[in-house]
Amino acid sequence: MAVDFKLYLITDRKQTKMPLPDVVRLALEGGVKAIQLREKDLPVRDLLQLARELRILTRDFGARLFINDRVDVALAVEADGVHLGQQSMPPEAAKKVAGGRLMIGVSVHTIEEAKVAETGGADFITFGPVFSTPSKAEFGSPVGLDGLKTVKKFVRIPILGLGGVKSGNIKQVLNYGADGISMISAIFSAKDIRKAAETVLRETT
Repeated sequence: MAVDFKLYLITDRKQTKMPLPDVVRLALEGGVKAIQLREKDLPVRDLLQLARELRILTRDFGARLFINDRVDVALAVEADGVHLGQQSMPPEAAKKVAGGRLMIGVSVHTIEEAKVAETGGADFITFGPVFSTPSKAEFGSPVGLDGLKTVKKFVRIPILGLGGVKSGNIKQVLNYGADGISMISAIFSAKDIRKAAETVLRETT
């Protein structure tokens, strides 16, 4: 399965005042073609129910659905893929468990992690934080645009720039080698979700 999206939208229901499916619908109406369900604090039954709702929505809009970390949930709802962190199951193990039915995304923060992800069979990586952002402060200093440019030399799979990416700096991220962008708050915290998605997507072309 090819990475056929330039914007990878990661959910955070705590950044929005509406139920998550309603917000995701607005983002999809704005043209988003890839959603990662990332609600780490939800009990698995609640996560599964939410994943089912988002699977119906994403299918209706011809968009891809990824589930953060949980290969079992991704398979149960027939999602398109799973997104793994550095503490998750390695991509090669996830691919084996999924029987090749899932695309594999991996979050990386260094060149070495990027190379390991690619070798392990990842279909794409998110790399960051590119810019300073509170949600990624735990990962230390931003990798910067130069870091993005450097990692591009070492891996062939698509790289999505993540962390502090928003309208106004998207072109920079793409010009420094990213194949696409990944974001949360630039859309989920917007007053007009649909319009924010449309604006961001215009800047990726």
